[in-house]
Amino acid sequence: MDMVIFKGEMCMLSKADIEKYFIAEKQESLVFGVIGLVAIGLALIFYFGLKNPVYRGAAIPLLILGLVQASAGYAVFTRSDDQRISQVYAYDMNPDQLKTTELSRMRNVTARFRIYRWIETGSFIAGLILIFLFRNQAGRIFWVGFGITLTLMAAELFIADYIAEQRAVHYVSLLEEFNRKS
Repeated sequence: MDMVIFKGEMCMLSKADIEKYFIAEKQESLVFGVIGLVAIGLALIFYFGLKNPVYRGAAIPLLILGLVQASAGYAVFTRSDDQRISQVYAYDMNPDQLKTTELSRMRNVTARFRIYRWIETGSFIAGLILIFLFRNQAGRIFWVGFGITLTLMAAELFIADYIAEQRAVHYVSLLEEFNRKS
């Protein structure tokens, strides 16, 4: 067993760590996808049912980000089991796969989280700007609704991605230590 220090704790890369990572990814992706589907449903209700400019504005980010979230959640959910099985198998039968392919893939995943964080932060700020810029202009209330849901969805995505990123960083540290020790 290989050991790594993560946040002051001794950790060992094991098949259980690999299982834990991918099971957690699958569980979070299910929640992520369901939230995306709820956002899509709300967007349709807001746009076609309520027909108020603030709700119509709110519907746009709900629909766009809900589609992104639902599709990302679905993609991660459907591939998690195959990845988990492949990496657990590689642990015993093909450790080089963990050292090269999986480590490289996970480094790319963590790099993408940094990009997502910037996009989500920018979206959050853009939403706040829209809210404050148009809050007292009755003719522009559409943009207030747009800003409110853009801000809320960006915050929700940021939190979900932060949780996933922390899990990925831990998994990468285990893979890197495994790579150094074997």
